[in-house]
Formats: sequence, C-alpha cells, structure tokens
Amino acid sequence: MPTSLHLLRDSPLARLRLARGSLHNAFDAALIAELTAALESLATDPSVRVVVLEGEGPSFSAGADLHWMRAMAAASEEENREDALALARLMRTLDTLPKPTIARVHGAAFGGGVGLIACCDIAIGVPEAKFGLTESRLGLLPAVISPYVIAAIGPRQARRYFATAELFDAAEALRIGLLHQVVPANELDAAVQRQIDLLLKAGPLAAASAKQLVRSVCAHTDSARHDADNAALIARLRVSPEGQEGITAFLEKRPPHWIAR
Repeated sequence: MPTSLHLLRDSPLARLRLARGSLHNAFDAALIAELTAALESLATDPSVRVVVLEGEGPSFSAGADLHWMRAMAAASEEENREDALALARLMRTLDTLPKPTIARVHGAAFGGGVGLIACCDIAIGVPEAKFGLTESRLGLLPAVISPYVIAAIGPRQARRYFATAELFDAAEALRIGLLHQVVPANELDAAVQRQIDLLLKAGPLAAASAKQLVRSVCAHTDSARHDADNAALIARLRVSPEGQEGITAFLEKRPPHWIAR
C-alpha cells in the first residue's frame, strides 16, 4: 500500500519525510492521519531525542491537495468540521511533541505547510524557498493553523499575510520569524546537523521541556503564580537524575552521560 510518509529512525534521531513529492507534498486525509500517528508514536519512544521534518521533491509542502479540496467542497459542513479537526489534531500534536523538532525547508511551503514549519521548534530554509498563506484567495482563512503561525510571526504580520495571501521569500520569512536561519541549499544539511548536535548535547529532559516552559511563560497572567511555577520547575530539574548528572559532570569537568563519547 502506498504511503504518504517515510519514517527514518537512526537513534537518537528520527526523520519524518513527507513522501508525496510529485504532488508537492500536499495534504490529504491520508497524509494527515499518517503524520499524526507517526508523531504520536515518536512522542512515547524513549530512544528518540530529536525529530526532523522534511519533504521529498521540489517543495516542502504546498498545503491542501486539490482533489482533497474538491471533495471537501462537496461535503457537508459537519464533514468539513471533522476534517478540520483532524488537521487541528496534527498541528497540536506537532506543536506539543515532547521532543525538539526541526523543520528542514528545502522548497516552497504554502498554507498548511507554513503551519507545519510554525509548529516546529527550529526552522531552517534555503534562499529559493517561497511561502504563502494563500487561503483568502479562495475565500477561506488559515484558521486551523492560525495559533501556531501567529505565535511564530506575531499578530501584526499575520494580519497582513492572512488578508493579502501574498507570497514572500525566505529573507522575509527570516525577518518575520517563520524561519530561524537561511542557508545556501548545499549547506542545508550541515546547518540542520549543527542544530541536531546542539540538541543532543543538552539534557534530554531539559531540551524536551523547553517548549513547555516557553508556553507556560507566555500563558501566565498571574505574576506570583508565574514565579512559583518557574521556581517549582527549576527545583524539580535540579533534583532529577538528569539535573544531578549535569551538575556533577560540570563540576567534575567531564561530559554528561547523555553525550556520546
């Protein structure tokens, strides 16, 4: 049976490769289901410490598949709601994955493809990549991916790009915060590997918990509760086996056990 996704494991690294290259890795129900299931599996795999999301063919992901869109246009409002909830589950699963994630953006990303990038913790692209939140051209909006895109690029930029549906290049994606780094295509893999190496030098629990800390800080409105929660977190980390090992290794001037010798 054909698959829309390739999962490549090389402990402690897992690569999720969108495998609809001839269709620019466009979303359909099958790809959404496969990617969600793969992420849920990786979330509970203790051997995996870093996840890279990438695509085959010329594009990272062109958003919604045309055949899928045609089918949903003929479906009922309730069927469309259930379909949108499946996409929402995918985005939420990627955004909250308890592993650091890296988007390797080798080509164009539109619509839901931009959502995938925004959900990843680190995003690295090439100068030739193009981006667009093009839904308004169809009388639609990027509603499902909006929480993650707004978190990445901010409300001011989102108000512009959600409304105009204009395309923008990698330099603009870097400026507004969708990408963290732009490198020549022949340096993309090396740039991704540098981030993998850095993440593998960090404590596994600490690296995995970083996004949770950021999310908690951004959500807090009660400053006293905020301080208490942050104090509780660092106390918990300090007495954890990982924290004890990290501090001891530093004092003993040796690498901690999670760094391969």
